[in-house]
Amino acid sequence: MKVGTKIKNFKAEMTGRGNFNLADYKGKNVIIYFYPRDNTPGCTSEGEDFRDNYKLFKKKKTEIFGVSKDSVKSHEGFKNKFNFPFELISDPEEKVCKIFDVIKEKSMYGKKYMGIERSTFLIDSKGKLIEEWRKVKVKGHVEEVLSILD
Repeated sequence: MKVGTKIKNFKAEMTGRGNFNLADYKGKNVIIYFYPRDNTPGCTSEGEDFRDNYKLFKKKKTEIFGVSKDSVKSHEGFKNKFNFPFELISDPEEKVCKIFDVIKEKSMYGKKYMGIERSTFLIDSKGKLIEEWRKVKVKGHVEEVLSILD
């Protein structure tokens, strides 16, 4: 997938209404941000930054969705605990992760493993990928995403 290409429709289980279907958001921009795990410091900070700027995104006709491999039950708890006004997509089988190619080799304490690389994708109102951020550093990231929407 490259910037400028149309994203094929996909569906996935999510919090709230139950199922995400990209086609349901035609006419709006969609931000899909991938994060490693619910209730971890970096992932919580990133979610809080999107939450704190949610009204600005809504003014710009932009919907936000977070994605990790955690279960819907875990997502519901995470979402409620931090009052996220957007839905979280559950991707335990990595189907959505594979579409966006975010499963990468990572290393923790010298041990290598495969996991989600923190990444954000901006899809325009016609379903085209217009920007991507990979290896995201949380601090300042949401402001950078907002600046693209101006």
